[in-house]
Amino acid sequence: MSDEKPGQRAPRRRPDPAGRAGGGAQGGAQGKAEPPRPPRPARPEERGAASRPLAVAGLVAAAWCVGIGLAVLVTITLVGWIAAPRTALGPGLPGVFRTAVNFWLVAHHAGFSLPGGRVGLLPLGLMVLPGALLYRGGAWMMRASRTARRSRAGVVHVALALAVPYAVLAALLALAAATPAVRPSAWQALTACLLLALVAGGLGAARALVASRGRRVRSGLGALLRLLPERPRSLVIGVLGALGVLLATGAVLVAASLAMNMSESTALYEELAPGVVGGALLLLVELVYLPNAVIWGLAYAVGTGFAVGTGTRVSPTGVLLEVVPSFPPLAALPDPGPAPAVSLVSLAAPFLAGVVAGTLTIRTLPTSSAEAAPLWGFASGALTGCATAVLAALSGGPLGGGRLTAMGPSPWRVGLMAALEVGIAAALTAWLYNWLILRRTPEGATPTPPSQRRKKKPAPPKAPKPAKPAKRAKRAKRTGSAKPAEPPAPPAAPRTPDSPPRPRITPVLADPLEFEEAEPVLAARKPRRPRVRDQQDEPPTTPDPDPEPVPEEEEPPPPEPPKHKEKPRDEPERIETRGGAIYVLRDDSPED
Repeated sequence: MSDEKPGQRAPRRRPDPAGRAGGGAQGGAQGKAEPPRPPRPARPEERGAASRPLAVAGLVAAAWCVGIGLAVLVTITLVGWIAAPRTALGPGLPGVFRTAVNFWLVAHHAGFSLPGGRVGLLPLGLMVLPGALLYRGGAWMMRASRTARRSRAGVVHVALALAVPYAVLAALLALAAATPAVRPSAWQALTACLLLALVAGGLGAARALVASRGRRVRSGLGALLRLLPERPRSLVIGVLGALGVLLATGAVLVAASLAMNMSESTALYEELAPGVVGGALLLLVELVYLPNAVIWGLAYAVGTGFAVGTGTRVSPTGVLLEVVPSFPPLAALPDPGPAPAVSLVSLAAPFLAGVVAGTLTIRTLPTSSAEAAPLWGFASGALTGCATAVLAALSGGPLGGGRLTAMGPSPWRVGLMAALEVGIAAALTAWLYNWLILRRTPEGATPTPPSQRRKKKPAPPKAPKPAKPAKRAKRAKRTGSAKPAEPPAPPAAPRTPDSPPRPRITPVLADPLEFEEAEPVLAARKPRRPRVRDQQDEPPTTPDPDPEPVPEEEEPPPPEPPKHKEKPRDEPERIETRGGAIYVLRDDSPED
C-alpha cells in the first residue's frame, strides 16, 4: 500500500551517499542503481478523452463559456442596480438577470429593439470577454479530444462542435430575456454567436494543435498562419499588415482629436455629474466603445468619413454636424466647416498600407512570374477592402429612431475606397519587390523568400600549427630555459575487444652510483642500449597449446677461408734483421 494520493507525483528518491563512496556492500548496491520513477499521471482531460466524444466536449465547453460570461456581467449589473434607482434595470432580481442577459447578447454584437426603434450601435470592446472564453474553450477541446489532433481538419471539427451548441444556447437566452420593453433579436444572437464561436474557438484549437506538435507559438493567429498553405498565408500576412497600418492611423487621429478637445469633454463630464459609481460605469462604457472610435478614424483616413446622424458627414472634404448626443467621446468631433489641415496627412495612410501589404505578400512567398506579382498584390489590397467593410459594418448601426438611425461609416464606401487605394499601391509595390528578388536570383532557379534564406555560418577558427623544433630551440636559447627535446610518443597499438589489457611499462632508470668497467681499446664496442621510450608496446602473445612441427632444415656448409694473396713486390731489394745481423736481400732479375 502506498501513502500517495491519486494523481499525485511520487517524490524522487535520491541514492544513498554511502553507496557512492563505497561504504559497505549494501550502500554500494543502492548507489549504483536508482529505483525507476513512477509514470506521470495523466491530465484530467487526457484521462477522460477516451470516454468523451467531441460533441459532448463541445456541449460542456459551450456551457462553461456561457456560465462564466453571464456570471461576470451579472456581477457588474448588480453593482449598477445597487447604485442606480432600482426601477431602472427592471423589478427585482429577475429584471437584473434579464438586463445581464441583454448585455451578454450585446457583447456578441446581437442587437435588440426598443419601442422607439432598434439599437445596433454596439460596443466592440465587450467582445473581448466572450472571445477570450471561447478561445480557451476551443483549446481545451483540442487537448481533450485525441481524434482531433491528427490533421488540420480537426480544428474545423472542434470549432463547429463548440459553435453550434453555443449559438443554440444564445438563441434560447434571447427568447427567455425578451420583454415588451426590450426585445433581443434571436436570429442575430444565433448568427453572431455562431460566427464569434467559430473564429475564437478555431484560433484556440489551432494554437493547441500546433503546441501539441512541439512548436512554440504565442497566439492563435500565429498558429493559424502555420497551418495555412503558403499562398493563402502570404495573402493573410499582407492583409494583416495593411490593417495594422490603417488601424494605427485611426488610433492616432482619435488620440489627437481627444487631446485637442479635452476641455469640451471635461465640461460634458461636469454637466452629467455621474458620481463615483456612475462615473466608473461611464468610463467602462467609453472604454468598450473605443474600438468603434478607432474604426471611425480609419474611415476618415480612407477618405469616406462617417456620419453622426442623418444628414451629417465628417470627412477630409468637410465637416457637417448638427446636435450630437451628450457622450464625452463625441466631444472629439471637429467643428463644422473645413476639415483641419493637419488631418489631411492621414490620407496617405491607405497608400502606405498598400506598400506594406505588397511587400509582405511577396516577401513571404515570391513568384517566378513577373506578371503574377502585381496580381497577388492587388488581391491582398482587395481582401483588405473587404476586411475594412466588415469592420465598418460592425462599428456602426442605428441608435434608436429619428436622426440617430444612421451612425458610423458606410460599409460599402469604406470597402471600395480601401480596396482601390490599398490595392493599387500594393500591386505596384509587389511588382517592384518581386523584380528585385528575381534580379538577385540566378537564371533557372526558383526565387526563395528572404526569410527562408539560410545565413552562412561563420567558419570555425583554425587551430594554431605547432611550432617547429628549431624555432622552439631558438626560443629556449633566448629565454634561457632550454629543455631537451623529447622524442614524439610512438603510436598506440590497436587494441581488439577480445585482447586482455596490456600491463603498463614503467621506465627503469640506472643507478647513478654504479659505473661500468673500462673496456680494452681494441675490444668490440657494445651495441647502444635502446631507450625505454623508443620501445613500442607489443601486445602479449599467448602460447599455442598445439604447435605445429617445424621441419628441420639442413645446415649450410661452412664458408671456405679466404686464400692469402701475396702482395706484389714493388721494390727490388729489402732489409731484414736476423739474429742481430742485418741482411740486404735482392731479387734476381730474369736477365741475370
